[in-house]
Amino acid sequence: MVYTQDSAETLALQVLGWLAGNDELLPVFLGSSGASREDLRAGAGDPAFLGSVLDFVMMDDAWVIAACDALTLRYDSLMQARMALPGGEQVNWT
Repeated sequence: MVYTQDSAETLALQVLGWLAGNDELLPVFLGSSGASREDLRAGAGDPAFLGSVLDFVMMDDAWVIAACDALTLRYDSLMQARMALPGGEQVNWT
């Protein structure tokens, strides 16, 4: 699937909701990002923050699988959506 920024934001919001409900992983995200619970609410409207949520979840294959299984998404959906958000563009160094 090709994601637009809007559809990528929608998917990232779903992942953020999944992350917020994950009692084991949420503290890891908050600790590694420096975000607070209040920042999660504010960041929900920020495409760059949503991209960071996807970046975090994609750090571990088990997290990707858990999120995608819970949200009934294809395993490559997070990566595809990330590419449509700020900072997710593919860089061509040639």
